[in-house]
Amino acid sequence: MVELSLSPRALYEEVAELLRQRIFSRELPPGSWIDELKLAEAYGISRTPLREALKVLAAEGLVTMKVRRGAYVTEVSERDLAEVYHLLALLESDAAGVVAANATEAQLRELESLHNELEKAASSRERFFEINEAFHTRLLQIANNRWRDQMVSDLRKVMKLNRHNSLLKSGRIEQSLTEHRAIMTALTARDPAETTARMKEHFRNGMEAAI
Repeated sequence: MVELSLSPRALYEEVAELLRQRIFSRELPPGSWIDELKLAEAYGISRTPLREALKVLAAEGLVTMKVRRGAYVTEVSERDLAEVYHLLALLESDAAGVVAANATEAQLRELESLHNELEKAASSRERFFEINEAFHTRLLQIANNRWRDQMVSDLRKVMKLNRHNSLLKSGRIEQSLTEHRAIMTALTARDPAETTARMKEHFRNGMEAAI
């Protein structure tokens, strides 16, 4: 039995994060059944905090609870992805427009630095995912709307269930970089309308690659 040392924060939150990372890494792939007894034994906990953790993941859309069958890692349909990308396009393009209008020069330099890292990461898919997420996260932070941030966070968790497929399409990483360059050009020109349009285009193309 593998024993894990859990931190002092709420036990179910720690378990939820452990399961979340196993889902994102595909150790628990979409459609797989979550064996509560086995996991409780492996983590050295009762089933109560585990079930609370599963409720958290279900609320995030990562886990689907089936009556009398237990919990399963969510399988994302094409419709699910289309709806998630549509909402992300609206939310993040709005944030991008706010940043173009209101960001300080120092904040724009931060985004430029992240973009430069993204350019260097083109040969490594995992690194590209990491820097791309950092770029979008920082842009949202600069836009500074906590309600939008929460919605985007939940939507991106669902998108991560399919993220490995989205950049496997031939040429998608290079296309994504081209889109990011256009976003940065619009940001540095402080053109909210153009920045909004380029971010919407970025998500529209991402959706086409993912579905």
